[in-house]
Amino acid sequence: MHIPSQAPIHLLHRASDGTLATHTREPQGFPYSTALPFAPTATHAPMLLISRLAEHTRNLEADPRAGFLVAHAENGNLLEGQRLTAIGTFAPAPDDRQADLARRYLRYHPAAERYLALGDFAFWIMSIERIRFIGGFGAMGWIDAKDLDPLTPLSIAEESELLDFADAHSTRPANLELLGIDRYGCDLQFDGIRNRFTFDAPKSTAEALKGAMLDCFARHG
Repeated sequence: MHIPSQAPIHLLHRASDGTLATHTREPQGFPYSTALPFAPTATHAPMLLISRLAEHTRNLEADPRAGFLVAHAENGNLLEGQRLTAIGTFAPAPDDRQADLARRYLRYHPAAERYLALGDFAFWIMSIERIRFIGGFGAMGWIDAKDLDPLTPLSIAEESELLDFADAHSTRPANLELLGIDRYGCDLQFDGIRNRFTFDAPKSTAEALKGAMLDCFARHG
């Protein structure tokens, strides 16, 4: 069944945590699952903040292949909700990217600042190869990473400018906080609840993105 690539993109941006499956070192090769918070990168890849002392980190150092499960069930019925499993490899982000990734991650998980202060935590990013997406009963299929998003992602500077525009705009509800913006939607916290606002169509220009954000504010006002 054909699965629109935007469906897994929205799920990756909507969820705040997932399940990481690595390969155990001893006994060797068994699946080892860990529940972890994550944030999506600008290219929709899961980004983890993990300690070098954690078992799953040591597993990834020995074998970077992994699976990452993300699920969202509106009414608590998991089998009727959306879920996906991304398969690929994890690697630590380069040192020169850690600061930028920290700023992005802390917008999604402000409480994680205490872990950054410990010094032994670092960001690891998944290189996705394929995604198995299930959108509900009878709606499922595989998506290759190359087909996930054909559009050029927003740069750090472009997203920062849009976030500044949103923060300063008079129509932004006081109880709405934008966490991240991409060409397909924006991640937000409204009344303390994490959510995703999906644009009616992908936005290719800054002006179109600003218009979509103003629509988001109007719908939440």
